[in-house]
Amino acid sequence: MKKVLMVGLACLDIVNVSDGFPAEDTDVRLKEQIWSRGGNASNSAVVLSQLGTHTAFMGTLAKHRLSDLIVDDLIKYGVSSDLCRYHKDTMTPTSCVILNTAEGTRTILHANKTLPELCVEDFMKADLCNYQWIHFEGRNNVSQILLMIENVEKFNKELLSASSSASASTNSCSQTPAPRPITVSVELEKATRVLHLLDLLDKGHVVFISKDVAKHKGYNTAEAAVKGFHSQCDTTCTIICAWGEHGACAIGPDGIVVSSPAFPPAKLVDTLGAGDTFNAAVIHALNKGDMSLLEAITFGCKIAGKKCGQHGFDLTMQ
Repeated sequence: MKKVLMVGLACLDIVNVSDGFPAEDTDVRLKEQIWSRGGNASNSAVVLSQLGTHTAFMGTLAKHRLSDLIVDDLIKYGVSSDLCRYHKDTMTPTSCVILNTAEGTRTILHANKTLPELCVEDFMKADLCNYQWIHFEGRNNVSQILLMIENVEKFNKELLSASSSASASTNSCSQTPAPRPITVSVELEKATRVLHLLDLLDKGHVVFISKDVAKHKGYNTAEAAVKGFHSQCDTTCTIICAWGEHGACAIGPDGIVVSSPAFPPAKLVDTLGAGDTFNAAVIHALNKGDMSLLEAITFGCKIAGKKCGQHGFDLTMQ
């Protein structure tokens, strides 16, 4: 069975759970501290795998003992990391997170001094015949991501061309269904990178826009965001925007906006990675092909709501 490939960051999360946000120059006793695997693409990969999608993760890793924690956690959830590129003499990226339980907020301090981003040469080692959906997390290597997507587009064209030639040379009564091209999705999350990330806007069949990017571009609601971004790109793509406690909106090639409410947990515990969880659940639903766009984003909001009621990404937790 073909897999979904998630391309992006894997890092170490050091999650500090506090009753409030610490004041400057104070000594605070934490409620809890959790060390775990993190990173948008790797978080989404773990959620996807638990939902029943065969999943692989591709990114760069340091040849360092902390990478063992990351890889072991991916393996625990059935996510392949065979395509990862290891770099010597580098450090594992870390995110120090402050979870303010009083306000339900999370503040992330990220450090990545030495680990290079994935390049197109690394990506081209993947056998694209093994994948039916590839998701790219928009990072600092936008120029390289564009080349990776170009590689996928070339593969899709050759696949469809070969299928057409084969169909023309056989009896129509014995024709088999045309092969399914790879679906490409991209995530535009960081407002600080928006000038570069917008180069990816019309490169994905499915585009996930974050609330931060939408607000940075002047949109104050998810509906306004999906309409605005959809008008700037190929109308055959699908634009999706999650808006936290206000749910999510999406617009497909038909130009119809659909909306889902949020499904908050009985008790808000941890919003870290809620967006990654939403993205994974939507990709799972759309990849299966048995849900409408509205059903897919509603499913995404439900799974993200479940995640917000617990620490971490183990969907078996209650």
